Amino acid sequence: MKLAKLITLFLILNFGALALGIWFMNNGPQSTWYMNLNKAPWTPPGWVFGFAWTTIMICFAIYMAYLAKNSSNFKYVVPYALQWLLNVGWNFAFFNQQHIGMGLIIIIALTLLAIYIPITYRKETGNKWLLLLPYSIWLCIATSLNAYILIYN
Repeated sequence: MKLAKLITLFLILNFGALALGIWFMNNGPQSTWYMNLNKAPWTPPGWVFGFAWTTIMICFAIYMAYLAKNSSNFKYVVPYALQWLLNVGWNFAFFNQQHIGMGLIIIIALTLLAIYIPITYRKETGNKWLLLLPYSIWLCIATSLNAYILIYN
């Protein structure tokens, strides 16, 4: 499959996960529950989340397209699907179910997976692993925000 088609496929999958996650949020950041939480002093303004996730999902789609194009097998589908489920699952656990501890477990697993993928597939992607740096950095920040809420609420 051509690279442009693979990028389009992964853009659809990635933004589909974001859309589903937003749907599962149950008013998420605008909910009374979230507004009343004691949040970390380094919590960015709301618009940063949208910008960050948009950038991350574009970079991740490009990375995954290169991985799919250069891989001799489909083993990468399993960690990709798992990160997809964890990404959607965090929104459901944290915002919809208001289960901060489960959210923390999910986001830690997602962070580890976002680091695992480029390490595991470095031969297939070469220096394209740099495309996943924003994802890993953002997940570290998001994990710290989730942990702060768990500790201080």
